[in-house]
Amino acid sequence: MYFYDLNAKANYRLDKTNRIFLSGYLGRDVLGLGDQFGIDWGNTTGTLRWNSVISPKLFSNTSLIYSDYDYNIQIQGDDIKFNINSSIQDWNLKQEFQYFQSTKSSWRVGLNLIHHELAPSRFEGDAEVFNSLNTVSRKSLENALYANHVYKLTNRLNIDYGLRLSVYSILGGDTYNVYQDGEKTESIVLSKNKIGKTFVNPEPRLALNAQLTENSSFKVGYARNTQNLHLLSNSTSGSPTDAWIGNSYNIKPEISDQVSGGYFRNFRDNEYEMSVETYYKKMQHQVDYKNGADIQTAPDVESELLFGDGRAYGAEFFIKKRKGTFTGWISYTLSRTERKINGINENKWYNAKQDRTHDLAVVASYQLTKRWSLSSNFVFYTGNAVTFPSGKYNIEDRTIYYYTERNGYRMPNYHRLDFSANYEGRQDRKWRSSWNFSLYNVYGRENAYTITFKDDPDDPSKTLAEQTALLNGFLV
Repeated sequence: MYFYDLNAKANYRLDKTNRIFLSGYLGRDVLGLGDQFGIDWGNTTGTLRWNSVISPKLFSNTSLIYSDYDYNIQIQGDDIKFNINSSIQDWNLKQEFQYFQSTKSSWRVGLNLIHHELAPSRFEGDAEVFNSLNTVSRKSLENALYANHVYKLTNRLNIDYGLRLSVYSILGGDTYNVYQDGEKTESIVLSKNKIGKTFVNPEPRLALNAQLTENSSFKVGYARNTQNLHLLSNSTSGSPTDAWIGNSYNIKPEISDQVSGGYFRNFRDNEYEMSVETYYKKMQHQVDYKNGADIQTAPDVESELLFGDGRAYGAEFFIKKRKGTFTGWISYTLSRTERKINGINENKWYNAKQDRTHDLAVVASYQLTKRWSLSSNFVFYTGNAVTFPSGKYNIEDRTIYYYTERNGYRMPNYHRLDFSANYEGRQDRKWRSSWNFSLYNVYGRENAYTITFKDDPDDPSKTLAEQTALLNGFLV
């Protein structure tokens, strides 16, 4: 097992009002077990940005962004050998103008054009069933226009409001099946570069910030957001093999409406700051697999999907020490994320995989000398909601697991402590350097990556749960 991350940045000043920025990232994670099993996944991104000062009040930012995410799985046994691979490739053009009309008023307007190319899971191997599941890449356009205005109504009251128009269009080059209750009712063939179904969704947002006193304020807001790419997961933990799929003739954009409010306060001459926020989010067109979904051999994964509603709500607490030799912060979130989809969990609300009841983070930093500093990081959060077997049957010497409530179980809670020491090197007009020495997972906590089940070899009527853990601790 190994992983790496490479970053590079450069900028060039064309003249007093124009500057070019170039940045890139390359990262990959690899995990394997001899020649029997191998999985690798990674990202490649590049950004070219042009920043221009058109006038003292008007600024322009133009960005061209490329990104490519992919994963590959290789499995080899005595009688079978196959690969599973998938990728998402995006080209993104962003143009934004910022206009500072006055000390009380500022505007942001822009557009965003994204060309998606999603290659769903491809199965390639010796077995005939895998070869039959190869699919072509699906292309789409995701475009948006937006405008946002920040206005100072009074010395103590600011308003921030805007509107974003999301437009998602399916592009041709593939056949799209239409399903009703899991049964195919129609097939739509889109020729290459032809525009198919288009989804248009307005996304309004509004926020008010009231300065109660010199050291305290209150914020309240509403926002609607649209998501046009959807995550399909059938694993017991977060996995790079979770599939991404775009809108189609069956899958509609996921829409969320969120209201939130928060209280913010500084103490002791701004040495400390704290906040308490609460939110409620209502979601439409949530996507999940139906009970007993056959995602490995189904010719079209969309035939295995169901759609419904979701909700998320919670409270966030935060306190931070900003000044002094010793600094740090503590954050805690108490929340619920649930779904309700007809055909799943007896049509009742159930925990979404992303549901995380408790989420705690503690960060501390100490300036030991002018050049040396020490820091530590502790995290704790509730394990993901998962669907584990509740029983099993034995049919013709094969164990068949029986599942009941969707996401009715939990992975073990996750927690770890990291420690690092930082050394600032000499600095001059041309060079600046620093060293970082880190110890990840100081006390070697074996956090569960996956949990699998098998019959006890000494007593097949019993079941063993086996946990796999990664990165129990290492020094960088």
